Amino acid sequence: MERVHCDVVVVGGGIVGLSTAYALSRLAPGTRVVVLEKEAGPARHQTGRNSGVIHSGIYYRPGSLKARFAVQGASEMVKFCAEHDIPHEVTGKLIVATDRSELPRLHALVQRGRENAIPVRELGPAQIADHEPEVRGLAAIHVGTTGICDYGAVAERLAQASGAEIRYGSAVDLIGRRASGVAVRTADGTVVRAKALVNCAGLQCDRVARLAGDDPAVRIIPFRGEYYDLTRPSLVRGLVYPVPDPAFPFLGVHLTRGIGGGVHVGPNAVPALAREGYSWGAVRPRDMASTAAWPGMWRVAARHWRYGAGEIHRSLSKGAFTQAVRRLLPAVTEDDLTPASAGVRAQAVLRDGTLVDDFLIREAPRTVHVLNAPSPAATASLPIGREVARRALAALAP
Repeated sequence: MERVHCDVVVVGGGIVGLSTAYALSRLAPGTRVVVLEKEAGPARHQTGRNSGVIHSGIYYRPGSLKARFAVQGASEMVKFCAEHDIPHEVTGKLIVATDRSELPRLHALVQRGRENAIPVRELGPAQIADHEPEVRGLAAIHVGTTGICDYGAVAERLAQASGAEIRYGSAVDLIGRRASGVAVRTADGTVVRAKALVNCAGLQCDRVARLAGDDPAVRIIPFRGEYYDLTRPSLVRGLVYPVPDPAFPFLGVHLTRGIGGGVHVGPNAVPALAREGYSWGAVRPRDMASTAAWPGMWRVAARHWRYGAGEIHRSLSKGAFTQAVRRLLPAVTEDDLTPASAGVRAQAVLRDGTLVDDFLIREAPRTVHVLNAPSPAATASLPIGREVARRALAALAP
């Protein structure tokens, strides 16, 4: 049995876990860090399966962690990419109202942008066409600080620059905690002893918290986001979003021109039948039982069943999905859309059915748990990593 000793052990090799390791090396040089990742490489789940957008922070409640860290993180992510020669571009984006009922929400976003110190510009139909000739809308706002990048490449660079020992293929199956520190056993029998543990396990974070003996008070409910590629990418110049419904943490089906020049269309948001369920055929009874046993899930379903039914309909019907896209982009046809890789969002849900709408970081003795870090966590990963690292370093104090 191999035994490894370090100061901090990080569970999870996505962008938040690797950013935490990177921050530890800068805040406290010489800190020995081990990162345990169950997959064969970094960024295999949420980090590597999103649309690659560097979010501005316009959507998030002023003063929230999401607002603070997204605004700060967007600027830092652009700088990090530039310093490390990672493909990126500050493109700006349009948020477009296609129905009169959306206009009050669009105006509210203008105000929220100002409160979050984000420059926004209001546009009429003719100005929308100047930016995106094929997009139709009643009004829009242009957010200049939005961009795109390759988050998989960012995660790989963070891993290299962190100086941490990254152990891939290391699924955690047992955690023991005492006043002096923690011991983490992996599936291959390796035992890592550390003075503090950081849980950045994403889709598995609530389970890791329970392994450590803590009650996370939330359950991760997986929502799959399905994407299509646009076969006529010339229809879209940049990034185009609908006006989101503030009752949900999802931004709706949008159009994203990526670093490679292709255009992603999506995602929708449907309940996944496995925590890492990237298709309807990916079914894991243990995960389904975990979801079904959580009272909050049934309350979510009762409260939002109409919204959920619409998302499922668009998942199962390409025609229905195409109609949703046509609200923004009338020229699109079913033949213009080809299936692309899906992602799964790790959404924390409280027992009362509340969808946690901010980043959620909780502490326990010798432990820091990141329990809700979906989008815009990739954008905000550098300031999130510093915050988590500061808390982990405080846990090292005698």
